[in-house]
Amino acid sequence: MGIEVALIRMVDDATRKTLSSIPLLRTKAGPRDKEAWVARLKEEYQALIKYVQNNKDADNDWFRLESNKEGTRWFGKCWYFQDLLKYEFDIEFDVPVTYPATAPEIALPDLDGKTAKMYRGGRICLTDHFKPLWARNVPRFGIAHAMALGLGPWLAVEIPDMIERGVVTYAEKKV
Repeated sequence: MGIEVALIRMVDDATRKTLSSIPLLRTKAGPRDKEAWVARLKEEYQALIKYVQNNKDADNDWFRLESNKEGTRWFGKCWYFQDLLKYEFDIEFDVPVTYPATAPEIALPDLDGKTAKMYRGGRICLTDHFKPLWARNVPRFGIAHAMALGLGPWLAVEIPDMIERGVVTYAEKKV
């Protein structure tokens, strides 16, 4: 077995472990579905709470999210550590009206225009890898899955590259 194959298997095993620890959702409802949306939103929060707790238990805490009252607009912070420095970014997204058939488009507005793997407004590119996976798992995937399988891997690949190229620099936190 080559090193590449072993690395792919390790990544797949780690991804499988992460994915298996996030509860799958059952309710197929979006923001237009009134009562069913309330049930879906409850499942979303339960999955997010579990995922965040798992991350904290593994010393891998890397984001905070909250939503508006309706659960249609989400915002918060995500961060990435490199060389013992914490790089922190705003995160935001709207739940599409066709959710959960359509995955949310996660945006990091602070990084808009700093990488080719990003669309206007700082929306991260997830079309090649994440969106087909999402489509195969409707309605079982939710926001926690988008964070774990979408934003997390994107940050792990893109942020070190942007730091190396000098387009993202460390900024002392203002007290």
